[in-house]
Amino acid sequence: MRHLPSNADPSGLVSRERATVDNVRVLQLLPLLTDAISSGEVMSLFHEAVVGLGADVGVFLSCVRDDATRTSFRSLWACDPAWPAEYASQRWFEHDPWLRYASCDAEPTRSSNLVCSSTKDIAFIRAVAEHGFASALIAPAPSSVGLSRVGVLCLGSADPERFEGENYPQVRVLARALAMELHHSIAKSMREELLQGVRLTEADLQLLRCEAAGHNSKVIGAAMSLEAKTIDSRFQRLNAKLGAPDRRTAVRIARLYGLL
Repeated sequence: MRHLPSNADPSGLVSRERATVDNVRVLQLLPLLTDAISSGEVMSLFHEAVVGLGADVGVFLSCVRDDATRTSFRSLWACDPAWPAEYASQRWFEHDPWLRYASCDAEPTRSSNLVCSSTKDIAFIRAVAEHGFASALIAPAPSSVGLSRVGVLCLGSADPERFEGENYPQVRVLARALAMELHHSIAKSMREELLQGVRLTEADLQLLRCEAAGHNSKVIGAAMSLEAKTIDSRFQRLNAKLGAPDRRTAVRIARLYGLL
């Protein structure tokens, strides 16, 4: 007869209890992310959440497309520092199948479920596996502005079977919630940076609201007891602040960054 060691857990009870404790802790972290003020605090909470979800590494990417030619990325990395450096230098964001998935689907999924058949996709999968993502859980974070702002949480492990166990349904739900909170946190940070960086005033925001409501310069001027040409001049200055070629684009940027 084979005797189990004293620390054996044949029923998996200890593992399930540990997973339950970790899940509760992740739930506690989510509102802390919402209220976090500094980027350092967000990073610390992100690291703790990655571990709590049973992952070895984690990455969150936020992609913002201001227009057809200008795209910016924000990111959080809880992994080997060599991976973000390689990701940037190799411009993997142009061929990232996980980010591409998040741009067309809102459901969390395992990376093993994605069809990656192109040469560039295969090269990405090989590269990311070398940095701890032999298996991964991909959790998209959609936004109210559609494809103009998309986020994706990637939880990874060197264990190819890490996200195949009985705890996966719970991890999947928590990963979705974490992705949305991280997306909200980054969007809030970007909004504040824009407000402070280009020094938008409340008067600027009021003009944008009027434009978004479909009012022309004459109507806006009448409401403000100003001439239409004065409103036009104000919009020209506002457009310059936002780097927008016209008023419609200025409104689009304002919506994209949560100003309206």
